[in-house]
Amino acid sequence: MSAGTAARIIPTTVTRIADIDSEATSVLPIPRSRWATGDYVVARVRDLCRALSQVELPNGRMAGVTRGELVMGALGRRAATLEAVGGWQDVTDDGRMHLLTAAGLMGRATSVSPFLPRLMSLEYVGHLHLHSEPSRMRDWVAPTPAGSRFALPVVLVIGTSMSAGKTESAKVVVGLLRDLGRVVVGAKLTGAARYRDPLAMWDAGAVAVYDFVDAGLPSTAVPEQDYVDAIGTVLARMSSVGADVAVIEAGASPLEEYNGAALADLIGAHVTFTLLCASDPYAVAGLMDAFGAKPDLVAGGAANTSAGSTLVERLTGVTALNLADPATHAVLRHRLAACLPPHGGQAS
Repeated sequence: MSAGTAARIIPTTVTRIADIDSEATSVLPIPRSRWATGDYVVARVRDLCRALSQVELPNGRMAGVTRGELVMGALGRRAATLEAVGGWQDVTDDGRMHLLTAAGLMGRATSVSPFLPRLMSLEYVGHLHLHSEPSRMRDWVAPTPAGSRFALPVVLVIGTSMSAGKTESAKVVVGLLRDLGRVVVGAKLTGAARYRDPLAMWDAGAVAVYDFVDAGLPSTAVPEQDYVDAIGTVLARMSSVGADVAVIEAGASPLEEYNGAALADLIGAHVTFTLLCASDPYAVAGLMDAFGAKPDLVAGGAANTSAGSTLVERLTGVTALNLADPATHAVLRHRLAACLPPHGGQAS
């Protein structure tokens, strides 16, 4: 890379689909009026606290940064109910913004939970340019495999909110499906970028993992049609890896700004099992009422104790399992086996 600055630039997870070290790339500032979602940008670290002083590298490993270092990420929007809200649209002409996720989602925070440590403060340096033109994530999206059509049976993992236990539950599901002799592809298809979530499914035995970064999005807090157009490329790629079942996690909840409802519409015909992770029993009832759907099983914080599981079942009629306890896995394995088509089959 030929850059407008000779300083080392630390890449983040959102750059993992791009060849940012190409000799055809450079870093140059452009007017604020030309910025757009998914732009690759370089920013200088202005201030940070010890608790949030790391970034997630393209391989998923965490690395510490210090004041004055340069970080490359992508412009986007975050709308986290429990942590932070903001986006690049909120950045003013002073170029000051925040690292909204460690994976490189950049924008100006407008609302932050008092329980969250101080976000890393950044100052805009310039845009990544490819052949003298600003480079965006969508420029680097892999082509859709010829003839691919998504037709895999899906185990869908959804939640009542962020931090409800979805990723840990998805890991358990992937492992149990492998025990059943299934070839699993994993994906997290809504939320704000963090590669650690799909990598957790990889660690559990998925043959391949994807997220919305593979579709050219730093988060899925985008207009619905933009999301639908982009995520179709990932679904097509998931169909081409030789798997016979997909485990798909939807970040946050389907009622938030991340297009969970749009994802449900896209894959609904293929969903054979829905696992809802909830923070508490009342959230289960609330989401079922608001979303108009009944999950096959409940997990997460709502099922941490027998009292919680009992209350979920009394309020909703849905079985709740504490998947942190391996003794519950036999029940989930049996239910997964019962809902999936025979090996080689497809969801109707």
